[in-house]
Amino acid sequence: MNNKILIADDIHSIFIEQVEAAGYKCDYQPTIKLDEALQIIGDYSGLVIRSKFNVDKKVIDAAPGLHFVCRAGAGLDNIDEAYATQKGIKLINASEGNMDAVGEHCVGLLLALMNNFFTADAEIRAGQWKREANRGYELKGKTVGIIGYGFMGKSFAKKLSGFEVNVIAYDKYKTGFSDQYAREVSMEEIVKHSDVLSLHVPLTAETKGLVNDEYLFHFKKPIFFINASRGKVAEVKAILNGIRQGKILGAGLDVLEVEKFPALADQEWFDELKHSNKVILTPHVAGWTFDSYRRISEVMASKLIALNLIG
Repeated sequence: MNNKILIADDIHSIFIEQVEAAGYKCDYQPTIKLDEALQIIGDYSGLVIRSKFNVDKKVIDAAPGLHFVCRAGAGLDNIDEAYATQKGIKLINASEGNMDAVGEHCVGLLLALMNNFFTADAEIRAGQWKREANRGYELKGKTVGIIGYGFMGKSFAKKLSGFEVNVIAYDKYKTGFSDQYAREVSMEEIVKHSDVLSLHVPLTAETKGLVNDEYLFHFKKPIFFINASRGKVAEVKAILNGIRQGKILGAGLDVLEVEKFPALADQEWFDELKHSNKVILTPHVAGWTFDSYRRISEVMASKLIALNLIG
């Protein structure tokens, strides 16, 4: 294989510094478009991408010499994993790089929801002083249910450890993962005991639409809901229905089924969503801090170097 890497997205320069020291040659083109990338990708053995375009069959077929793809983020959902694996392409992501950012962001969303921070702030700025209407809830003694106990789920649990909460976690693909931060339970126990529900799963055929009307119907108590995983895991209509029915006390959403404008504004549910004082929205930035920007690139570089692909 050659040692050339096409970097098709914005990443921290530490990645380039470290992999070039290991013998790679980086071509940094963060503004390149898909059609432009397709014309030159055949000259490279490696590709670094964030979320600019999907690394699908078309991209992979245009790159017969591709040996690895690095994604500067937690998931690989914009890469055709099955086809890449079939072609012998190594896939690298960097969940460890932004797990602390995600954990902290989720705690922030949860505290803001439980204490009406944004509503109270807006009311005071509008000349309203409503103490009773903004009385909040304490985390202490609550049960936090986590779906997915990988890097992100565990980070959130760890960040919660000083709040004297009971953290329970369900992961379909893991067993025996109970630790000092969370206790492994069944989905039935999540549904029965949770005061807070937080999602930390990748987007797959199985997780798409996981949170829908039927799923929320089975929860025994009203919940605060957090999603900083992938938007299509939770149906926005179901979340809004849950809020109207009192099943969801508040929702902190860093991700949505449809993201970015103008497409987001065209969704039939967006008007209700943006006017709800029970919802806090952030633009898919839970894992995207100034600190994680560097750390993600460091993790990717270390994983790539460890593969020792340069002979």
